[in-house]
Amino acid sequence: MNRKVGIVSMGYHGFSPVTPDLSFRELVYAAASKAYAKAGIGPGDVDMFICAAEDFCEGYSISDEYCNDQLGAVLKPVHTVSGEYLQAIANAAMIIQSGLGKIVVVESHSKASNIKNMEAIHSFGLDPVFNRSLRVTPHFAAGLEMSRYMTESKATEEHCARIVVKNRTNALSNPNAGHGAIISVADVLASDPVAWPVSRLSIAPRSDGCIVTVLAEESVARSLASEPVWILGTGWATESSTLENRAWGEPVSVDIAAQMAYKEAGITVPSQQIDLFEVDDTYSFKELQALEGLHVVGRGQAAHALDEGRLGPDGDLPTNVSGGSLGVGHLLEATGGQKLLELFLQLTYQAGERQIPDVQVGLAQAWRGVPTTTSAVIIVGNE
Repeated sequence: MNRKVGIVSMGYHGFSPVTPDLSFRELVYAAASKAYAKAGIGPGDVDMFICAAEDFCEGYSISDEYCNDQLGAVLKPVHTVSGEYLQAIANAAMIIQSGLGKIVVVESHSKASNIKNMEAIHSFGLDPVFNRSLRVTPHFAAGLEMSRYMTESKATEEHCARIVVKNRTNALSNPNAGHGAIISVADVLASDPVAWPVSRLSIAPRSDGCIVTVLAEESVARSLASEPVWILGTGWATESSTLENRAWGEPVSVDIAAQMAYKEAGITVPSQQIDLFEVDDTYSFKELQALEGLHVVGRGQAAHALDEGRLGPDGDLPTNVSGGSLGVGHLLEATGGQKLLELFLQLTYQAGERQIPDVQVGLAQAWRGVPTTTSAVIIVGNE
């Protein structure tokens, strides 16, 4: 990178299964106010604003335009990333690196509790001729992928259920998590079937919330924060959009995105150079699959790493210590923001009882969810 980009502050609000007392606009205002206060700036100091939003999930077109007032983006450049939060963060980093702005703010939110027909909305992502006409829940795509992944990796349904148990337990140490619980592998395996082998408890429950990130060019970042968190590398990729032509069981988009981020960050051995991982767990098997796609462990070795206790908070590959989406809740396009938030709190030693000691570098990876194959990877570090 020619210009270092630092995360100055992150404001967040919500992370609850329901927020009947707040509209999505109020969620945005609350998170933005916190982010500005922590950075010691006002919205007038910001050069550009970016929203990550999907109109289908909002219920109306150009939904991001309804967030500008709450962000204070009056007469300021604003654009939308119709994708995941981490993709928007990568956009912000490139804007700062190119010299187009010194301070950029990224926002995304979830008001999932307002959505009564999420499966129907997801169905619009399926091919209208070959797939949508089957009239099956989009979860069936995850079921097919999970089945293929388990066949190729030798992971079992029990391994995937243990990811649920691990992340729900981790969430009990996170005051921002809305779905922490003490459950057993038997509970997960006995939960209602959705699309074999996917069961109800193996799917991350949805939550409401908003995350606002203030990013700045190096000199500005150092003047605004005593401990900025630096963006070391970014990557994103989309594999085949059709169910018929994708590589089932293998996370191709994760692999491509990771290689982009590793090259920029100078990472050659991620298992040794990265201290903390917050990866996609929209479905339980996805965490295991992601670690393999990120080359943190070898192909088919994630389940073995789980058996050895390496993925727990005390392991050498601590993964989703925040509770992940299974424990915090899935935040739609803001999901990657929650993962980045956990890294920010860990790298600035504000994570409380779940704090990982001596953490210096963290990786966040997110996926847009069924039926897409779009993934993004961000690597961040402190001094």
